[in-house]
Amino acid sequence: MTTPATVPRATTAAGPPARFRDLLASEWIKTWSLRSTPWTIALTVLFVVASSAVATLADVAARSGPAAFLPYDAYPPAGYWTLILVAGSMGALTVVSEYGSGLIRTTIVAVPARGSVVLAKAAVTAMLWTAVGTVASTGSLLVSQSVLAGRHAGVPLTHPGVLRALAASALLAPVCALIGLGLGALIRHGAAIMVAGVVTLLMLPPMFSEGHRWSADVNHAMVSAAWKRLVQNWEPDPGSPGYTATVPGSWIVYAVWPLIAVALAVAVVRRRDV
Repeated sequence: MTTPATVPRATTAAGPPARFRDLLASEWIKTWSLRSTPWTIALTVLFVVASSAVATLADVAARSGPAAFLPYDAYPPAGYWTLILVAGSMGALTVVSEYGSGLIRTTIVAVPARGSVVLAKAAVTAMLWTAVGTVASTGSLLVSQSVLAGRHAGVPLTHPGVLRALAASALLAPVCALIGLGLGALIRHGAAIMVAGVVTLLMLPPMFSEGHRWSADVNHAMVSAAWKRLVQNWEPDPGSPGYTATVPGSWIVYAVWPLIAVALAVAVVRRRDV
């Protein structure tokens, strides 16, 4: 009498859980797999630096007296509003593109910890756009200084307000990119995100004047208004009837907005189905 051969039971070998550095590497690859990323970054930096050169040259040509360092020559609003829009849009794209292509389902299957995925996206976005903002901010200052040096008006980094303006302009990009990431997780629709980003980052601050306390508080809580105050290298007029933002308060705005955006993104991705 023969007995059937014992067939070994199949076992599934579970791989080790993904480490956070693996998630960072994955998100870095995803970011640079978009063909538009390097071109968008390069053109944005070029435009921002060029706008600084144009603003400084125009201001020098318009002045009959000696030239001087003005923060809005090195950091003109036109160039940095463009940086705000591009950084916010690219931050949102890190989330929207993955949901649009359906790749998010594969990501969630591979890494069920959705919060860790969002935090990895936020970390990569912050690192990338901090680097971009630093290059743009430093390039803007160097170009402006090279123009002013021809008029013997160049200033060192120790000049009042220069270092603060440099840091604020460099950090503007990652702050807006993380806000865009939060909007992308919340809305997930490209056109709606663009409208929400433009309204939130650029259109709301001018709607609130500094003539009334409550209106000034709303204005000062906006990122673009905080950037303008941090770049400004002169003290407010004590006799001014308006309410002026403080430098520490503006730095707090820089910190609070991305923290809230990332926290919302983590909460939404955990609760909402893919």
